[in-house]
Amino acid sequence: MLKNSERIQVAKTATPARYGAVTQTFHWLTVMFVAAAYLLGEGGPESRIYAPERAVQLGLHETFGMIVFILLVLRLAWRFFDRAPEVPMQAWMRVASRALHGVLYALLAAIPLTAIFGAWVGGHAITPFGIEISPFPTVNSELGHTLSELHETLGNAIVWVAGFHAAAALYHHFFLRDRVLATMLPFGGARSAPTQVERRHA
Repeated sequence: MLKNSERIQVAKTATPARYGAVTQTFHWLTVMFVAAAYLLGEGGPESRIYAPERAVQLGLHETFGMIVFILLVLRLAWRFFDRAPEVPMQAWMRVASRALHGVLYALLAAIPLTAIFGAWVGGHAITPFGIEISPFPTVNSELGHTLSELHETLGNAIVWVAGFHAAAALYHHFFLRDRVLATMLPFGGARSAPTQVERRHA
């Protein structure tokens, strides 16, 4: 029988079969807040983005974007204390998976940062969590506009990249029938050890 402290440790950290509860929480909260921020975001000219009637919507968009960035920092920090599950796969798949995760992490950092600095350089305050943070004293409207456009482009890009990431996980689950998808699910039948078929493909 595991002691209570041992049960907590198993729940928090990864096993060979699945990610731990902490990593899963970071992952699914990130998915939720990225989707919410995307739905609340609205491109176009500054007159529309910063229109007074859109202040509440913009504030929520900025809050959700800030939460995404905080979750990213916490998740990357947690990687020093946890490990990824061991899912045997072909070498090219492993390289492609790491590259895709790298792109996702880069986008999760770049999207909120381009929004923050685009607003500040353009002379606009941001109001995450209802707290107004003033812009830079020196305004460069052209640079601010460029960063804002980049923010919008990257925001659209992450939807496609995340969609491909989800499609790849579903392909692994339904066609390759391995444990890739199950490692990130808080429920389901992730096996505790690789099968003989998986060992042959390691």
